[in-house]
Amino acid sequence: MALGTRPLGFSSSARLCFCRAPASSAGCPPRGLAALKLPLCRMLAALVFALLCIQSAHGQRCPYGFEYSPSLGRCADVNECSWPQPCQGEMLCVNRIGGYQCLSSDYYDQPYRRVGSVQPEPSYPDPSDRISDAFVPAPARRVEPSYPIVGNTALCTLGYAPAADGTCNDIDECETNSHHCNPTQVCINTAGGYTCSCTEGYWLVAGQCQDIDECRYGYCQQLCANVAGSYSCSCNPGFLLNSDSRTCQDVDECEEEPCSHGCFNTYGSFMCNCNEGFELASDGTTCIDLDECRFSDFLCQYRCVNAPGSFSCICPPGYYLQDDSRTCEDTNECDTGNNTCTTEQVCFNFQGGYTCLNPLQCAPPYVIVSDNQCMCSAENPACRDLPFTILYRHMDLLSGRAVPADIFQMQATTRYPGAFYIFQIKSGNDGREFYMRQTSNVSATLVLTRPIKGPKQLVLDLEMVTVNNVINFRGSSIIRLTIFVSEHQF
Repeated sequence: MALGTRPLGFSSSARLCFCRAPASSAGCPPRGLAALKLPLCRMLAALVFALLCIQSAHGQRCPYGFEYSPSLGRCADVNECSWPQPCQGEMLCVNRIGGYQCLSSDYYDQPYRRVGSVQPEPSYPDPSDRISDAFVPAPARRVEPSYPIVGNTALCTLGYAPAADGTCNDIDECETNSHHCNPTQVCINTAGGYTCSCTEGYWLVAGQCQDIDECRYGYCQQLCANVAGSYSCSCNPGFLLNSDSRTCQDVDECEEEPCSHGCFNTYGSFMCNCNEGFELASDGTTCIDLDECRFSDFLCQYRCVNAPGSFSCICPPGYYLQDDSRTCEDTNECDTGNNTCTTEQVCFNFQGGYTCLNPLQCAPPYVIVSDNQCMCSAENPACRDLPFTILYRHMDLLSGRAVPADIFQMQATTRYPGAFYIFQIKSGNDGREFYMRQTSNVSATLVLTRPIKGPKQLVLDLEMVTVNNVINFRGSSIIRLTIFVSEHQF
């Protein structure tokens, strides 16, 4: 009976062994062996087909002949011999890893014998055996058979290869490059087969390994850049990437002393501050002097002088700085003795200065009656049309003083029955800065009506006219008022 092959429907490379006819032929093995071989070939072909079919269980792919075991957490072998009638006839089922075998009961009953280095002569069944066909002896020339030799060596399922010691060793399809994984996939060897998976950073989509965009899942604390198969994390300015390459920690920039004065660390940045009297420049780190004198004209009463980080107030000559370090106060040179007046002169102090008054000299026909008064006697005919007395007074006035302001008061010291008094400015009021306001029948007040800018010296003759109609008397007295207007408004 000739042994032939025919192609399987699922693979062009797989072949199934079968005998053409029961006729005797030198190319066919003995009947008992043929009966053994035919199921074996079918079983091997089925295993080839089974390894091409991958089933999925619980999200994990397992090759045919295996199923996912939740308790083990991996693919476990399926015992096909527990299925109903896995083998036909009287053939016995032998479970294998990833498959099973159907063996003849005659072969199953033979004792196991290790095959030596010298092949034994083939033995044939007795002609009295139940198989009626007899085999023709093999030719003298040794010919390798075209079908698997069933000897005493161990039979190995697909994915395994027989070893020298008679055991079955797993075939590493990944190493031998006999796998069918996609170019984008990675081959992982398993017991009796292999699986196709993706490297880290990729996932399997429609049989192709596609890059995972890890940045979508917040793997980085701050900045994330996706790359093929991986990702990289970075931090915002002011932060430093930790050793885990994912999280960021704040950088204390103040340790590098970036500020010219003070530094205050913040989360992700820092702030510079300046000492009193300085302000932060546009670069945010440098401190420059603050010119306080530009802020207000009222910071100092007279003049402000800027200094690095501070300022100072100064006063003009004739003044000194008060304890508040801003206000100027007049220096009374007459009291301190810091003047140039002689012993014969009288020192008169005014705001910001002083003057030395010479001894009073009365012009004729006036005669001196006191150190500040001149009198013209009524018995003297030359005094008939002149004021009876001239009284000399001095006063100081601040420059730019607010108006109207009452600055001087005069009144009659001697009162006569039936007399009344008239007060007026006789001379010195050329600019109309003053006027007399009579406050009673015996007194009047000098009023400043316009501000006067100093330094200036004014002399006013304030006249008091006495009128007595009872005795038909008319006379006058003069107060010669000298006003020293200061240079400054303080």
